[in-house]
Formats: sequence, C-alpha cells, structure tokens
Amino acid sequence: MLAQIVLFIVLGSFLVIGFARLITGLYAATRTYSVAEAPIRRVAIVFGAGLRRDGSPSPILQDRVATAAELYFAGKVEKLLLSGDNRFVNYNEPEAMRRYAISLGVPNEDLVLDYAGRRTYDTCYRAAAIFGVKQAILVTQAFHLPRAIYLCNHLGVDGVGVEADRRVYRRSSMTYWTIRELLATVNALWEVHVTRPLPVLGKPEPIFSEEP
Repeated sequence: MLAQIVLFIVLGSFLVIGFARLITGLYAATRTYSVAEAPIRRVAIVFGAGLRRDGSPSPILQDRVATAAELYFAGKVEKLLLSGDNRFVNYNEPEAMRRYAISLGVPNEDLVLDYAGRRTYDTCYRAAAIFGVKQAILVTQAFHLPRAIYLCNHLGVDGVGVEADRRVYRRSSMTYWTIRELLATVNALWEVHVTRPLPVLGKPEPIFSEEP
C-alpha cells in the first residue's frame, strides 16, 4: 500500500512538472525570435544569472548581456534593463552586468539597473510596477526563456524573447539548470495564478516619461 502511494505521488509530480513545462513552452514558442528577427521594443530586460568569485559575470550572464548588447547595436532596443540580486554588500549582479555592457560598448546612459531582481518573478513584476515597462525583449537562455516570457506577459509586460545561448555550456551545469527550471516553472504558475506575491517594491522610476 505504501509503495502504491509513493508511486502515485511520484507519477503525479512528474505529470504536474511536465504539464507546467508544456504550458510555458507552448506559450513562448510563438514569442521567441532571433536577434535579427526580433521586433523593435524600447527595452531589453536582462535577467541575472550569478557571479564569479571575483564579482564578474558568470559565463551564462555574460552571454545574456552580450545578446542584449547585440540587440542594442542592431537598433532593436533603446535601453537595457539589467535586473539582478544585490541583497549582500559583496554581491551585486546589476553592477557587474553594467560594467560588462559598458566593456562591450553600450553607453552607460542607456543602462538601467534593477537591484531587486532576485527572481524571474520579481524582475518581471518590477519591470512593470517600478520601471513602467509595457513592452520588452526578454534576454536569457533557451532553458529559462519560456518561464520568463510566461511570467512577464502575466505580470504586465508584453514580452517577446531572444535566446542568449552563445556557447556550449558544461553538461553538469546544464543538468542542474534544467532540473532547477522544471521545479521553478511549477512554482511560477502557482505564484502568477494563485498567490501573486509582492516582491520588494519602492518609488516608481519610469525608464521613459511615456512608454507606448
């Protein structure tokens, strides 16, 4: 009897996880573009993805910033919203992203930093609520993009995505990210449709005086 209960729980969990991933994947499929094919939007949102021990962007984060910079120089966007975690004095994702974007040639005045983008949900919520973003290109890797697109579009940002897979990542890292993403996708659907938690907010800081 116990074995049957355990089996039922395991199978149920796989079904829930698979359903969540299917929903977000189908939703994002028609909203995902290459850099060349991406529609023009005023803002690109870049999601944080960890730092090295020296405080510089991780390879995956470098690729996100580099892809956003490519969008900027292609005339697809006017500003980059760099959103990441800055809860600790010695950990500042947005600042590391800013420095890397500048090293790629993006002018500092076209970089906007969101220091409270601790999670994808928070980044999407704050993009609309704090920075007044109504439309954006979302920049992240393929494994993360469906969740990002789904969340932003359900939290007030009309978002399309561009994949930032610019290199082959380590197999161990991809395995970890994929498993983590499966669980995070279930949580994302729960939060956006049921609990609707409030992230860290504050005074509105609109990027543009008027966002079409």
